[in-house]
Amino acid sequence: MAYSELIKNFERVRDYMRQFYVYGFKSRDEYDAKSARSYDNERRRIESWLGDYMSFRQDAAGKNVFISVDSRTIPRNPLYNAFKAKSFTNGDITFHFYIMDLLTDGAELPIGEIVDAITDKYLSSFDTELAVDESTVRKKLKEYESLGLLASRKRGRQLVYCRTDSKSIDLTLWRDAIAFFSEDDPLGVVGSFLLDKLPETPEYFGFKHHYILHALDSEVLCDILLAIGEGRSLDLTIRSPRNKGVETCHTVFPVKIYISTQSGRQYLLGYHYTLHKPMFFRIDSIRNATAGVIEKNPDKYSGWYGKFRENLWGVSIGIEHNIDHIEMTVHIADNEGYILERLEREKRCGKITIIDAHTCVFSADVYDATEMLPWIRTFIGRIEKLECSDPDVTETFYADLKAMTAMYGGDADAV
Repeated sequence: MAYSELIKNFERVRDYMRQFYVYGFKSRDEYDAKSARSYDNERRRIESWLGDYMSFRQDAAGKNVFISVDSRTIPRNPLYNAFKAKSFTNGDITFHFYIMDLLTDGAELPIGEIVDAITDKYLSSFDTELAVDESTVRKKLKEYESLGLLASRKRGRQLVYCRTDSKSIDLTLWRDAIAFFSEDDPLGVVGSFLLDKLPETPEYFGFKHHYILHALDSEVLCDILLAIGEGRSLDLTIRSPRNKGVETCHTVFPVKIYISTQSGRQYLLGYHYTLHKPMFFRIDSIRNATAGVIEKNPDKYSGWYGKFRENLWGVSIGIEHNIDHIEMTVHIADNEGYILERLEREKRCGKITIIDAHTCVFSADVYDATEMLPWIRTFIGRIEKLECSDPDVTETFYADLKAMTAMYGGDADAV
């Protein structure tokens, strides 16, 4: 079969791009999920989208291909191209124009009249073997209704359909906003599609920290947000790289999306129905998110979350959900008022206590104080004392400090 650039199943491409071009750096010989020919077909397809952003290295294990970009110099996320290569059949594109034409100018038609009109008004004018049946048209109408292109209502005993585009929107008035949204928002792929409709697009936005990889998770993230908006449970299929590709299933009530400002990584916080506890799931490990039933008592989880987040620093909740108490005494010099401002801005669930003009104490009660260490290390040179109810936290901090001091030729014993 000849190579085709278009795709039907985006999840397969998403998994392939993540395993080989983002995280895995695997070679052709390491690809054992399918045949080597499948590897070559997928590689050609992805290279057609990302050819200008790919590099490779050669070692004893073989040739490894990976994505290589300077996020400061790309005005638009190149990974959005993967969403614009979806395949379609002749029937898909034909029925699209026929249905949208029949329902123009505010027309409302039942499915039976739509089927008859497609046959009598359009297909009868051509010598074609394309057949139309009510089942096919009904599926297409339902699909367009779910996408928001059509709306339905009861007219007597019949269900009639109409278009939802009551008026056109001048996208040029929103060009800058759309361009910024497309690169900054977790669902920026929507903005990317809108920019494709414009003759000229802005290229003057630049981002110091531009997390482009979340684009691969847009489809799953959209499904999660729709479930949250409708108050529905979610059936998650998880495939973790750490678990050698083994899939696990979880049913949760989705509560919140968390996004790391340090790495751009996205997480779903949900209440696990079976385990009866909150859990975080990395969205890039979610293979499928299927909306379930509407939760009968959503206020129960809203109240629980309000209490739960009082001791949440990041996305780690420990094993036993124990609370760690941590205190950091910070020295502030005369010209370092910005240090106190930063503590106030970044304290999250912590508290700031002013001791004197040059000293303050940051304290917090969190589920896992270990995940605070990267943030705490940014105050090295100003920390007078660090104490924690979990001794592993302070031991790790001072051990790292000694190792760093020794690396730069200082007296590690003085730490």
